[in-house]
This record gives sequence, structure tokens and C-alpha cells, in this order.
Amino acid sequence: MSSRVEAPVDEEPLYAAAKRIYPQSVRGFYRRVKWIVLLVTLGVYYFLPFVRWDRGPNEPSQAVLVDLANRRFYFFFIELWPQEVYYFTGLLIIAAFTLFLLNALAGRIWCGYLCPQTVWTDLFQMVERLVEGDRRERMAKDQGPWTVERVTEKVLKHSIWLLIAWWTGGAWVLYFADAPTLTLQLATFSAEPIAYIWIAILTFTTYALAGHMREQVCLFMCPWPRIQAALTDENALNVTYRLDRGEPRMSLKKATVAREHGGSAGDCVDCNQCVAVCPTGVDIRDGASLGCIQCGLCIDACDSVMTKVSRPVRLIAFDTDVNIKRRREGLPPIYNLIRARTILYIGLITIVASTMLYALITRTDMNVAAIHDRNPLFTALSTGAIRDAYTIRLTNKLASDREIRLSVEGVPSAQLEIVGTPGDGNSELLVVGPDQTREIRALVTTPAPLGVKSTPITFVIMDPTSGKTSTTRDFFDSP
Repeated sequence: MSSRVEAPVDEEPLYAAAKRIYPQSVRGFYRRVKWIVLLVTLGVYYFLPFVRWDRGPNEPSQAVLVDLANRRFYFFFIELWPQEVYYFTGLLIIAAFTLFLLNALAGRIWCGYLCPQTVWTDLFQMVERLVEGDRRERMAKDQGPWTVERVTEKVLKHSIWLLIAWWTGGAWVLYFADAPTLTLQLATFSAEPIAYIWIAILTFTTYALAGHMREQVCLFMCPWPRIQAALTDENALNVTYRLDRGEPRMSLKKATVAREHGGSAGDCVDCNQCVAVCPTGVDIRDGASLGCIQCGLCIDACDSVMTKVSRPVRLIAFDTDVNIKRRREGLPPIYNLIRARTILYIGLITIVASTMLYALITRTDMNVAAIHDRNPLFTALSTGAIRDAYTIRLTNKLASDREIRLSVEGVPSAQLEIVGTPGDGNSELLVVGPDQTREIRALVTTPAPLGVKSTPITFVIMDPTSGKTSTTRDFFDSP
């Protein structure tokens, strides 16, 4: 018997090799919106540290400052302490629900317009076009030989990219120190090493993500497309290719001939301009895709082509799944943006924002907190009196010394004693340093047992100069 040897069969790779994307420039409404967003967001990011805000003597004059050394966060007229971290929690909750609301209204509109990856990638691509030319020029140069001109363009492009990335990292560290002072220190190489380290890290990440990885971040690294796909519904506006108008697609010449002979021809002339301008290389005509960031550039490109061939615009447009079904059935489109989902998100945002605003308006620049001793809960004195011990923390948020009077309420005939401080038996006048928290030991004594195991007690602090007060509640334990 003869053995039969089969020829090896070429197997297709499990994962297709990534192809470089050359986005083409485009003009139109959505491109203009993206330019405006880019200018506003980057303008705020780069120049906000230099905005001044007068807070008085001995206070930082930077409008937005994260003062880690003194454990403060300044935002114009707002000053937050570490124990007020709940404001940041509230902001994160509002940001999350806002993202959900944007998704319910217009899909991944955050990704297409406001995401930092999108904004910086747009800026880097603009530099690339200015230096190396538009899509076809870049493709031809990358396929051609290396020349002096090409090397010069590459060096110039990457130098500008690195400059932008360096200033991105530099702007970030300016939020953590006085911007003019730190800028001078950075220029004279006298700044702290940690500043240079963070600038180097952010320079590298910005250069790598916006200059080289680009759409790979959106397609593979970012978790939001997967989350968004689970949160969206059929009433959300998404960039949509209108199949009922576009199909069957064919060239303009063939479509003209088909129409002349009474045949069927869609408005899509198969020019592939929608694919050429897409920053992630998605063909929107294939339907919904995780790679589509809802930037709308394909709409601008398609509208431009439709205008040239004398066909109605918005063959590609923001539309809903509901309207896709309705058009197939010959029904007019409907838009249901105000629905239970969006009302819920707006309501939650309003509740959290209102709570934060109320807390901000009613907050004081001094606080008191009390911790009852747990062992023992109370002490019975030889005179028959009952004494409870507390640890009291007094906080002064002013930039100067402050006299604070501490008193106790809620327990009949209670006497207050501050350990190590002489007092009058009812209240104590204490001095708390600027921007400091002072911890004291307080003893509260009643002449006899109260007859109940636990009685609510209130510690009150008052600034005799301004008349401001702050309170905290605890319990007085008794046999």
C-alpha cells in the first residue's frame, strides 16, 4: 500500500493584522463642532492654571489648585478639605449619570466629541496633515522610498507631537502648584524632581496614545464601548446609514443608467468617503459597530458627496433603531428623547447636584466632631456624680488663629471640663490655629444619675467674633 501525503493547508490567522488607518480631512457641520470642542477643552486645560483668584492675604491666588502639601482643593471661591471628600464623590456620581444620559440621548457622543483620547488624537492628526499632507499623500509617502524630504517631515511631525505631549504633562503638574512659579522653576531646572517625573510620564502616555495607538485605544483598551452597548436602547440617536435610501448601492454612472431604464438604484454611490474620513476605519454601512465613536464625520463626508451628485443629504445621519424599522414599514420617523430612562437620569443628576449645592451653601468654616470613650462608658464618682469622657476635634478653616467657645447642651445640670484647661464649668474658650484641627479631651459631669441609660447630648462651638456656630451630637451614658 502506498502512503498518501496530503499537501499542507494554509490556515487563516485567528486575528487579522491591524491595518494602519489614514483618516481623510473633511468639512461640514460636525467637523466644525469638533473643532470648537477641541479649542474650548484644550484652551481650558492648558491655560486654566494661570487664571488668578483673590482669596485674601496668606491664601493661594490660583483659581484652580490642588494643594497637596496643605491638603486643600481650591476651585475659584470653593475651598475643600480632605474630610469633605463627599463633594468629589458627588461629582463622580453626577459625571456617571451624565454619561448615561448622553448615551441615552445620542449614543457614544462623549467618545466622539469630549473624550480626552479623541480630543488629543484630533490635534495630533491635524499636525500630521499640516506636515505630511492629507490621506492620499501620506499613503503614497509611506509606500514610497525614504527621502530627505520624508525624513524631515517625520522628524518635524514627531517633534511637534512631543512638544504638545510635553506641554500636556507640564500643564497637568501646574494644577498642583502655583503655575507661574512652577513654570519658572521648570524652565530653570530648579523644580522638584517629582514634577519632572510626572511630566515625563504624561509626555510618554500622551505621545503614545494620541500619536501612535489612536483608534486602538477606542477599539481594545477602552471599556466604555462594551458598557455603552449594554446601556443603550432603540430610542437613542446613533450615526446610522439609512438602508432604505442607500441600497442597492452602485456607482453614479450605473445608478443613472438603472434609473433611466426604470430599475432600482440607491442613493449610495459607493464612493467609500464615509470610510476614508472615519478615525477608527469603520464602514458605517455595515451597521452598528463598537468601533464607531459617533463623531459624525461620515455624515459630513456623505453630505458633501450627495450635494455634488444632486441627491438629498443625510443619507447617513443620527437616527434611532425605531425609525429604521418605521421607514421599512413606510411610516414617518418619530423621536422619543424624553422618556423614562432620560427622565430618571435627569432626576438623579438633579437630586445629587441639589444635595451638593445645599451642603455647599450651608457649610461653615469651622467644624466639631465628638467621639465617646468606649471603655468605660461612664464613671461613677464618690460624690454620686456621673462622668462621661469624650475626644473632641475642633477644625478651623480660616487662614488665621480663631477663638472658639465650646459648650454642651441636652443634659440637665451638666458641667463641662476640658482636660488641661481651666474653665468656668459651662463652656470653654479655646484657640485653634490657622487651617488646623485641634484635638482635646472633654469631661461631662452630672450631679446624679439621669435615670436612663443613654441621653442625647449636643456639643456646640461658637466663634464669639462672628457669631458662627457648629454642632455635633453624641450620647451621655448613665447607670
